[in-house]
Amino acid sequence: MPDYDARREAMVDTQVRPADVTSLPIIDAFLAVPREEFVPPPLRSAAYIGENITLASRRTVLEPRTFAKMLEAIDIGPGDLVLDLGCGLGYSAAVLARMADAVVAVEEDKGMARDAQAAFGEHGVDNVAVEHAALAAGAPQHGPYDAIVIEGAVEEIPQVIAEQLKEGGRVVALFMEGALGVARVGWKIEGALNWRFLFNAAAPVLPGFERAPAFEF
Repeated sequence: MPDYDARREAMVDTQVRPADVTSLPIIDAFLAVPREEFVPPPLRSAAYIGENITLASRRTVLEPRTFAKMLEAIDIGPGDLVLDLGCGLGYSAAVLARMADAVVAVEEDKGMARDAQAAFGEHGVDNVAVEHAALAAGAPQHGPYDAIVIEGAVEEIPQVIAEQLKEGGRVVALFMEGALGVARVGWKIEGALNWRFLFNAAAPVLPGFERAPAFEF
């Protein structure tokens, strides 16, 4: 039987801390949430590797370093309402739930949404609401949100998602530009998103977050 507690500590010590993630709430959440319980059973032994874990076509659990650095940039606080887009089997939302007041986790795959809800119940995560909906639609009925975390890459963010962010709120995402990807954090200022570069990373582009094709005459 693998010693998952030891693997979790090693993940934090070798992947999270060396990435200049110093926030104690993030480190505590990464140590507390059993990542192996939020991936498909055949992949549990690989739950703590320093790579994205594939859940389905174009769907991943982001590698620990990437996810931790995204959280460091977005600075989730105990009073925040967070929208987690593409929660998959629930790992990201379970981590966010330990830092935020409440999390709305959107998942468009019905099976993954069901399994995420079951995992939250099993592990006592009681401040996450799972919404089975298109990722690119978000969950406007629960917003506006203090922060939005997108669990995968985008080429562009639909306006309907930006509209669900509070004025002064922040959003973090990976932007793919061909084969290259960059993480950016954005703040909503006077109704518009203002972006800052964070670091390089990559993931599959989520359904509904592709760039609209250019119109040709």
